[in-house]
Amino acid sequence: MTDAPLIGPAPTPMVDAEEARRARGRRIELAARYTLPLAVMALAILAWDRIVVWNEIPHYILPSPARVWDYFTGNWSTLVDAAMLTGRITLMALAVAVLGGAGLAILFNQSRMVELSLYPYAVILQVTPVVAIAPLIFIYVESKVAGMLMCAWIVAFFPVLSSTTLGLNSVDRNLRDLFAIYGASRWQRLIHLQLPSALPYFLGGLRIAGGLSLIGAVVAELVAGTGGVGLGLAGRIQEAGYRLNIAGMFAALAMVAAMGLVIFAALSLLSHLLLRKWHESALKTES
Repeated sequence: MTDAPLIGPAPTPMVDAEEARRARGRRIELAARYTLPLAVMALAILAWDRIVVWNEIPHYILPSPARVWDYFTGNWSTLVDAAMLTGRITLMALAVAVLGGAGLAILFNQSRMVELSLYPYAVILQVTPVVAIAPLIFIYVESKVAGMLMCAWIVAFFPVLSSTTLGLNSVDRNLRDLFAIYGASRWQRLIHLQLPSALPYFLGGLRIAGGLSLIGAVVAELVAGTGGVGLGLAGRIQEAGYRLNIAGMFAALAMVAAMGLVIFAALSLLSHLLLRKWHESALKTES
């Protein structure tokens, strides 16, 4: 007598139907993620156009979408040059914010006395409006590029600092005790336990800092102007406003918004790539 092979039960029609329903739901959600925002944008532009036409609003008060598009396409190279300047300041400020915020967070984690001494001043910088600090910065800093970089950094570095500090202090106690049992040094615990645990927090702060660095760069341009270093997008908005070229203001503002979306999308992609294989927040999006 031979043993019968072990064969698992065949999938029931109910299980197949449930899997098909979940797959269909995932496809619908994926399609809605892109189509719904585009549909809302199309409806908003249509409503904007109809409001201008029906109320016969002059173009120097509220231009039509077609007039804004004509300015956008006719002055594309000028807007791109302005975006390059603003984008360069933004990325430089973000890089300095990452290095300074993450480095200071590690220092705070390693020395409680340093954290108690310096953290309140980081909070003061965060809660003080940059438009109030910027004039002082441009009085004492000769280079306008350095001044704009400093303004953008002040706005952007605190989310990285606070998020990374929270992540470094949120390590599981059981894992911390396990490292202590095996005699791990302070630096081994930092590199192999705390930094990996803090990575999701750091990436969350980085996404916030990306948008804030752009805001800081734009505010710095508005406060200081960019004479001698070219006109950024904020300068183009000011210039168009002085000339009552409202279409130009809308076009430059749309470019700023597009840059913010690109920065957020790039940082979200980076976060997904770094977390997708092990962290729950990324695994859930793939289930």
